[in-house]
Amino acid sequence: MRKEERLAQEITALLGGPGNIASLESCMTRLRVKPIDESKVDLAGIKKIDGVLGVVEAETIQIILGPGIVTKVASEVSAMTGKSVSSVDEEEDEDFSFEGLADRTKADLKKKNATPFKLFLRKIASIFIPLIPAIVASGLIAGLTNVIVRSGVNPESTLIEILNLIGWGLFGYLGVFVGINTAKEFGGSPALGGAAGILIINPGLANITLFGEDLVPGRGGLIGVMLAAVFIAFLEKRIRKVVPSALDIIITPTLALLVTGFATLVILQPVGGFISDLITKGLLGLIDMGGFFAGLILAGTFLPLVVTGLHQGLTPVHMELINTIGNDPLLPILAMGGAGQVGAAFAIYFKTKNQRLRKVIKGGLPVGILGIGEPLIFGVTLPLGRPFITACLGAAVGGAFQAVFKTATIAIGVSGIPLAFLMEDGQILLYLAGVLIAYVFGFIFTWMFGFKDEMAKDI
Repeated sequence: MRKEERLAQEITALLGGPGNIASLESCMTRLRVKPIDESKVDLAGIKKIDGVLGVVEAETIQIILGPGIVTKVASEVSAMTGKSVSSVDEEEDEDFSFEGLADRTKADLKKKNATPFKLFLRKIASIFIPLIPAIVASGLIAGLTNVIVRSGVNPESTLIEILNLIGWGLFGYLGVFVGINTAKEFGGSPALGGAAGILIINPGLANITLFGEDLVPGRGGLIGVMLAAVFIAFLEKRIRKVVPSALDIIITPTLALLVTGFATLVILQPVGGFISDLITKGLLGLIDMGGFFAGLILAGTFLPLVVTGLHQGLTPVHMELINTIGNDPLLPILAMGGAGQVGAAFAIYFKTKNQRLRKVIKGGLPVGILGIGEPLIFGVTLPLGRPFITACLGAAVGGAFQAVFKTATIAIGVSGIPLAFLMEDGQILLYLAGVLIAYVFGFIFTWMFGFKDEMAKDI
């Protein structure tokens, strides 16, 4: 029997059988199931299944299986239950539970995570999460192209021109995709959101002078795009309320786009540019002035942000840094969060005698090294508690190193080892040295005072 078949059968049985599954969803690493009768679900048993890296309890039961395998298991469960599998965003639900938090109800967690700031970041995350596969792929191809050019290949050769076309193409039109997703997220027509994005990035802006100033294509970046897309979505819904149904398809989108066009050029693009400058200059000033301590704090506090899913809200910040100064010094610092966790996981693996825990770590380490940290977070460090803290401490040391040596990426992508291909010229070894430092200190802190084997008795 294949592994995914076995997992599907065991998971389905402990969920109460095929007839107890109301809905089935999958994301990058999780199988999400909504049971009909929760009393029939054996969560403790699911956690002990060989191949299950962790379980997150929220509005759905989220079983962490890891990238790749989750899709195959979802297909098997679908075949067994007759339920179709839908795809959802990785961070759609950020509630979690583990030993030590059992007395906190789901309602309490929902209330805690419903603050205006968290809801705002969740909206931003929902805009960018669907774009991550394309951004990662494009960034990695662009980074590999740079590595090839540095190795001596003629940058004007046909091969390099093609690779640049493939790698950098998305970033030239990213505003359109962001506009589409923003409008969708705020209840507008996706196509109109894309049109709003074009208003910001259109090269034709360079031919327009407004109030004595030449307009600049791309001014305001993705923040300007989101402002324009939110505005057109708002306007579309308001116009639709007063326009007769027979004329809606003609009048509503035309008026919405026309008004948004003028509002964008006069107000929204300048406001977006101001916000963009404020964010980028503020972050650069913090990193430059804070140096060691800025890297220490930023990297050390990043993993808790990942746990809540709010880290995806930083994507436009990374893009604005690249658009404004040509590189991103923030991403290498934050990438140390995953590296510190890898170091902590290695320490636990060598220290524990718990065979189930060792299997979970063995399954989570490869993807953790490649920049996907969720299996190690929810399957290892977070349930154990203290190792999560020591992982943060190891990350802080690595982040301080990256800040001191001012490493930066030319694009955004997953963290871990693959990010090395996105580093600026001459910084690959520096970045990898920072990763190794985070590994080592995550390991040392966890080995010395972060883990005792009795902590693993309930894992």
